[in-house]
Amino acid sequence: MSGGKKTSKANRRRIFNVRERENNLNTELDNYKRQNEEGRTFDVDTVKARASGPERPRWTPPKQPVEPLPVLNCPYCDKPIKELSLAIADKITGQAVHFDCVLSRLSHSELLGPGESISYIGGGRFGIVQTNSMTQGFVIKKIFEWENKENRSDWRTKISDHYSVT
Repeated sequence: MSGGKKTSKANRRRIFNVRERENNLNTELDNYKRQNEEGRTFDVDTVKARASGPERPRWTPPKQPVEPLPVLNCPYCDKPIKELSLAIADKITGQAVHFDCVLSRLSHSELLGPGESISYIGGGRFGIVQTNSMTQGFVIKKIFEWENKENRSDWRTKISDHYSVT
């Protein structure tokens, strides 16, 4: 392309498509003008609609659920779970428990060495993580499978509609 500006292939295609649509519209309008001179009538809106292509359906946002989020109690501490999106399923029963309750339960049951801590490593798993200050890295020494991946808890299904509606 000549001129000072460089354009990417995608932008050139986009510009070409816009120009092509404009040319199609102008050609359609010219045809209808000729027909009008011959005594036929035409509607400009119809011409523009034909030249621009088929009409697409408009996106409508999904409706929010009307029922409130359930209030569940943690079986470990018997306190209500205020933020269910931060809860984790119990290993055995599948009930919602506080994330901090699971961390404290694991830290009381495991003997930790110097530089070791218990961390959430994703996928419903926790691990004993040892940090290395020399390399600023870490090593996972032991993994605890906490959530059951095969069975999804009922409380997760109930709250999923509130957080992912699209």
